[in-house]
Amino acid sequence: MKSTIRIEYCPKCGWLLRASYMAQELLTTFAEDIYGVTLVPSVVSGRYTIHVDDTLIWDRVEQKSFPEIKELKQLVRDIACPTKSLGHSDKKSTE
Repeated sequence: MKSTIRIEYCPKCGWLLRASYMAQELLTTFAEDIYGVTLVPSVVSGRYTIHVDDTLIWDRVEQKSFPEIKELKQLVRDIACPTKSLGHSDKKSTE
């Protein structure tokens, strides 16, 4: 079964555009690997969280920042399709 990604964002903070951009990037990268991306306007001010199915992978309050796209793709990949290569966005191996 394919994973669903949920991005919950604060509409009062003006984060819809950021959430939409991240959704577009994830849908482009994981077009055949995920079921979809859902954008959810939060009733809690300042909230920006990202879940893969029921697993929280990012919380803006806990991390004190928004994820970089490369980092977000790696987090999603690690849960939704661990064998997928992300090409240039993949983690660099330590040699």
